[in-house]
Amino acid sequence: MSSLSYFLSEIRKAARLPERPAPLFAEPGALPSVYAVSDLAAASVAAAGEALSDLIAARHGTPAEVAVDRRLASFWFKSSLRPDGWELPPVWDPVAGDYQTGDGWIRLHTNAPHHRKAALSVLGIRNDETADRTKVAAAVAEWDGTPLEDAIVAAGGCAGEMRSAEAWAAHPQGKAVAAEPLLRHESFAGPAAAAWEIVPSRPLSGIRVLDLTRVLAGPTATRFLAGYGADVLRIDPPSDLWSEALEEEMLLGKRSAVLDLRTAEGMERLKELIAGADVMVHGYRSDALAGFGLDSARRRALNPGLVDVALCAYGWSGPWAKRRGFDSIVQMSSGIAETGMLHYKQDKPTPLPVQALDYATGFILAAAALSGLAERVRSGAGSSFRTSLARTAALLEGRFEDPDARSFAPETAADLAPRVENTHWGPARRLASPVELSTTPVFWDFPAGPIGTSGPVWRSR
Repeated sequence: MSSLSYFLSEIRKAARLPERPAPLFAEPGALPSVYAVSDLAAASVAAAGEALSDLIAARHGTPAEVAVDRRLASFWFKSSLRPDGWELPPVWDPVAGDYQTGDGWIRLHTNAPHHRKAALSVLGIRNDETADRTKVAAAVAEWDGTPLEDAIVAAGGCAGEMRSAEAWAAHPQGKAVAAEPLLRHESFAGPAAAAWEIVPSRPLSGIRVLDLTRVLAGPTATRFLAGYGADVLRIDPPSDLWSEALEEEMLLGKRSAVLDLRTAEGMERLKELIAGADVMVHGYRSDALAGFGLDSARRRALNPGLVDVALCAYGWSGPWAKRRGFDSIVQMSSGIAETGMLHYKQDKPTPLPVQALDYATGFILAAAALSGLAERVRSGAGSSFRTSLARTAALLEGRFEDPDARSFAPETAADLAPRVENTHWGPARRLASPVELSTTPVFWDFPAGPIGTSGPVWRSR
């Protein structure tokens, strides 16, 4: 079985999607990678499209045809926005990145202020403008990888030692992730079968999606839902807790509000939003919402028909189930970065050419959310789905790109959607959609903007 067929089959089964003829995949070729990244991109995008088609069929009986542009899907896994006359801000904090330890390599993730503070405190470096990569490199070189990783994590930071695929497979967390399903699903008795109209041309109109995610996987899922009419309300913490990145990429078609969940008022407002939502997508660590008194049972009590979709970094069981992590960190932990380094004969970690764990997981989450909505339409049941970046890495492991695969043709203006998007930062164009449904165009009701521009309230239906 080809990698493309394998990925699509596994995601379909995990998201409880019916078997159907394979969608049309245009554009052969591949991103330059040891792993079958373009197959993963095309399959995860296709699954999201098929899940939307299945939701339409749940109400109207006939699924829409789905077509996927493999090349565009791969390009969307890097970025979708092309500024006109302005430049995108830096994605990474200046000291984030890979560093050589006494016995290997480690990656520090310092985009969040508290993660930066934790890493620099462990390394004995002042957290101010004088901190730079030269100082960090000298301090990291005094440590071995595992002790430094453990110390930074214990301090509340985020770091990943580079491990081999074999070492990860033998690691207690690697074993735990391998034993988990790609998507864990549960159904719950709901109040009644949903009465949404589901107009094929705008099938998610009136659907409320509560987005409690940061970057990139969760926002990718909710951006997809917004493109078909969902009212996506993203909740961000106050700016002292998080430095936002990729707003221009992640906030397309969404409203954004700020809530301080450390206050009683903020928590009560969040409970009201959960009670009024159709879908909730969240990326907190497995214990975080429970710590706020909002574990799965409480969320279900607030909203029995809720489609509850959750992701985390390292899986939902095992010793690292509560550990912070991001795509680039999981690639280091799980062996992906070392496999690339050995394959390309490099002298430093060589990750995937795109953050494929984030983006693939995002489209898998979108497929899960749509599958849950279809279940609600058919039976009235609420549902929950959960997965992790590490489980997507396990899906990818062992699936390698054909060494003779040719590279994609370079991007041209013909790859862009015709509409100019007047973002908060300036005019831009988006890549054309990588998936097309025969009955259902994709478009976003408003352009990307900064966080905190909306109130934490639902629109009337």
